[in-house]
Amino acid sequence: MMRRYFVFVFLLLSASQAFSQDVQYSQFYANPFYLNPALAGSTGLTRVGVNFRNQWPALDQSFVAYSAYADHFSEKYNSGLGIIVSGARESFNQSRTDEIGLVYSYRLQLGEKRFLHVGTQGSLISRDVLFDQLILGTQLDIDKGVIIGEPGIGFSGDSKLRAIDMNAGLLYYEDKFWFGFSAFHLLKPQISYLELNSNRLPIKYSVQGGVRFNLAPGNINDYFNNTDQERSLAFAFNYKTQGVFDQLDVGAEFYFEPLILGLWYRGLPTKYNLPNNESLIGLIGIELDAGLDFGYSFDYSISKLGQQVSGGAHEVSVRYVFSSQNPREKHYPALPTFRY
Repeated sequence: MMRRYFVFVFLLLSASQAFSQDVQYSQFYANPFYLNPALAGSTGLTRVGVNFRNQWPALDQSFVAYSAYADHFSEKYNSGLGIIVSGARESFNQSRTDEIGLVYSYRLQLGEKRFLHVGTQGSLISRDVLFDQLILGTQLDIDKGVIIGEPGIGFSGDSKLRAIDMNAGLLYYEDKFWFGFSAFHLLKPQISYLELNSNRLPIKYSVQGGVRFNLAPGNINDYFNNTDQERSLAFAFNYKTQGVFDQLDVGAEFYFEPLILGLWYRGLPTKYNLPNNESLIGLIGIELDAGLDFGYSFDYSISKLGQQVSGGAHEVSVRYVFSSQNPREKHYPALPTFRY
């Protein structure tokens, strides 16, 4: 029993360290501002969406994250404006992180099918934690297999942190290719509850890119006429680095209108030449004619933590794009990026 408890405490400490960094979502492009602020207004229309992630559901304690967003593209100002609300919860020490941000992007046309988006985001961040059940690493006596003192010793009540932050990004794309760069936490907000200015959230840098190949279209028979059915195959990568941590994801997405199937591999060797095999991610999505899209993905853990212990991760996304009713409104080519 004590051994299992120590295993759980170890996982908790690992998770607490992970949550001091940013939450990793698997459906990057279904959570656009979390990937790159330059994606604000990228549909050329009005869009709303929500995302939910349940990390390690096999554990007794929960690690969940969510985000909700909305954006609109203004043809008059050639700009996108959006808002995002996001957060993360960890039940053991009842910690929570909440953020609300405003996003702006400008779209510059470089050629007939070449575009550059420049985006920025300003946010308010709230971090709260209740230390009553927290066990520090210094309280663990590994040799004797005991915990020194009671949970929460040395702390009283709850702690709160409030900060402002800024993000920025660039996105270049053509009809089949895209490449983006984003930087988060440019103001390095405080994350230590114990000593002011002693520990700040490192800047997270992200590089994304990929290529899409159009396949032979199919036909959809709606009993009145036949319409083309898009079929395409895309390959992409997403590299992130934050502090001493880095991560590289590579994946493929097959679009068989209206069905999307995707596969990601997360965890190539790190710059320290340590094993970093984290998970295989399977995804399925569907796009409805009404503009409503649903996506579900599952992370199968291949790390030393193991699938049986962690339970992997579940992620769900829902978004809706409002179609334009103005036939004179200018329409830009759809982005070649992943849909999820």
